[in-house]
Amino acid sequence: MLEMCTRPLEMCFGGGGGGGDELLWHMDLKPYVSGDYSIAVVQANSSLEDQGQVFTSPSATYVGVYDGHGGPEASRFITQHLFPFLHKFASEHGGLSAEVIKKAFDATEEEFLHLVKRSWPGRPQIASVGSCCLVGAIANDVLYVANLGDSRAVLGRRVSPNGPNNQVVAERLSTDHNVAVEEVRKEVVALHPDDSHIVVYNHGVWRIKGIIQVSRSIGDMYLKKPEFIHQFGLPIPLKRPVMTAEPSILSRKLKPQDLFLIFASDGLWEQLSDQVACEIVLKSPRVGIARRLVRAAVQEAAKKREMRYDDIKRIEKGVRRHFHDDITVIVIYLDHPLSSSNGRFKEDDFIDCTSAPVDIFSLNADEADD
Repeated sequence: MLEMCTRPLEMCFGGGGGGGDELLWHMDLKPYVSGDYSIAVVQANSSLEDQGQVFTSPSATYVGVYDGHGGPEASRFITQHLFPFLHKFASEHGGLSAEVIKKAFDATEEEFLHLVKRSWPGRPQIASVGSCCLVGAIANDVLYVANLGDSRAVLGRRVSPNGPNNQVVAERLSTDHNVAVEEVRKEVVALHPDDSHIVVYNHGVWRIKGIIQVSRSIGDMYLKKPEFIHQFGLPIPLKRPVMTAEPSILSRKLKPQDLFLIFASDGLWEQLSDQVACEIVLKSPRVGIARRLVRAAVQEAAKKREMRYDDIKRIEKGVRRHFHDDITVIVIYLDHPLSSSNGRFKEDDFIDCTSAPVDIFSLNADEADD
């Protein structure tokens, strides 16, 4: 059932260009078993390091946002491996659970480690590539959110079950594993009592060993496995891993007042608060909602530089990273159960996989040539 998620990614996305922004891609609206969803991605890095995907079926819905760093290899690897592992373990264990999700994360990390070991003699850089990993899974009206790093899932819900539809409360469902957060710094320090420099504050930013802000990821093997660290010439004694692939997992029963979910890489949350993002979703048309959130974030980034969106969208990839990060947004509406679809769709219509393109600039350039 998940074969479509392991095909070359160009075969399983829909959508189009970004209305004059050649680094923006979007899929405006698509039905799934409990409503509609929308995806948008804007590229800022020379190689797109964000990846996003949605798998839907009548029995389960999977959402993934993977924010890579050090290169695109880890986020692309997760795109092709994590959902198949989720499906495999869910089938073996009789359905979704926190244990199933953790096993899928562990298996993805282990497979990426094998890739690094095979590749690093010729490509030592692969050991320094990693990715944040945010996953949502819905089955039997239960939502699971699993997270590594600082991508974020936010629920928009009514104030009360019978409250008005024109008011929304933002409820954060994931934990930011970023040492900019005091609790995360304390957690990392507590795990390394013999290392007084495990977290370093430099140029206004907290980083683990002065290198990286996130404390959990898939990959980054040079900060997890001592055999890789010396390849980078870094004077960092590594007595034990300084990062982990242990996800934070939340589960909750979906409720009538739950309206929508926003899954996004930290590029969005650097510019918009949870509440502001939820209010944009509540007050805007469904069609193109993820694109609207991305544009709002880029407009906010432009405002900080006393620029306009039109100024930023003319900046080429790579250089654009100085103004904002890659941004991936997936919005999932929760209010249209299959029983209310009035026969418009057969259950088989909901078996689908949508993945954002590997590289937006190249995609849009090819479309222009066609």
